Amino acid sequence: MTTIIVSYDGTDNDRDALALGRVLAGAGASLELAYVSHRREPEPDSPTDVPFHVVDNPSTAEGLRELVLARGAEMIVFGSEYRTAPGHVDPQATAKRLLEGGPVALAFAPSGYADASHKAIATIRAVSEDGDPTTRETAEALAQKLGAEVVDGPGDSPDLVVVGSKPGTVNGRVTVSAAAEYLIELAGCPVVVLPRGVVVRF
Repeated sequence: MTTIIVSYDGTDNDRDALALGRVLAGAGASLELAYVSHRREPEPDSPTDVPFHVVDNPSTAEGLRELVLARGAEMIVFGSEYRTAPGHVDPQATAKRLLEGGPVALAFAPSGYADASHKAIATIRAVSEDGDPTTRETAEALAQKLGAEVVDGPGDSPDLVVVGSKPGTVNGRVTVSAAAEYLIELAGCPVVVLPRGVVVRF
């Protein structure tokens, strides 16, 4: 079963991440939470129905990287940076580090997603700069499990966007182009970024 880990510290933006994690878990994935402690700070309160990991590491990005590899997880879910306007996606600093060579798929929740009235995913857009088939295959796998459809037109307003890593990226690693970064900022809906050549099958 696909394992999704939510980066979670109890803040509103990480509540958004948890809400998105629950939606994606509805496609048949198992959900776990992770909090990276830098100086043994008090742990945040966590939902009792989700496994919760506390990782001691001075770097949040490295702590999450170690955990996902140890757990065999396929995805990390993040909220947006805390000053992000509601309904917009802006990857926080830790997520941006993992967008530069991270080993698993990354998902981003728009600011305010936890309180949004509409979370159902009916349409999914797949975006790949060079036609990497894994992007569409992942979108189709999600669509099948969620009862959604994959849409192609850039004029559509999808409920989720799946973005492939840029051409030339090492297989199994995440890197995004400037065009993809711009797409993420304009999305207005949750975004999943895939490692090069990797299908997340749910």
